Amino acid sequence: MVQAVITLTEHEDRVVNAVKGKYGLKNKSQAIEHIILAYETELLDAKLRPEFIDKMQQRQKEPVVTVKDMREHF
Repeated sequence: MVQAVITLTEHEDRVVNAVKGKYGLKNKSQAIEHIILAYETELLDAKLRPEFIDKMQQRQKEPVVTVKDMREHF
């Protein structure tokens, strides 16, 4: 695990404390981790990751099943 010393403004410290309180986290480290994970999801899910593209290209090569009547099939 990497440890870092960071400098926060008073406002940023309040935001971290608010996240800590809202989610019932034990310390500021967990609050910062929560913020990072939320931002990561927002940032990385907006674009298609290379692993996802590779997976979808493999799925395109799979055989297709045709169904005449969906109600009857399911």
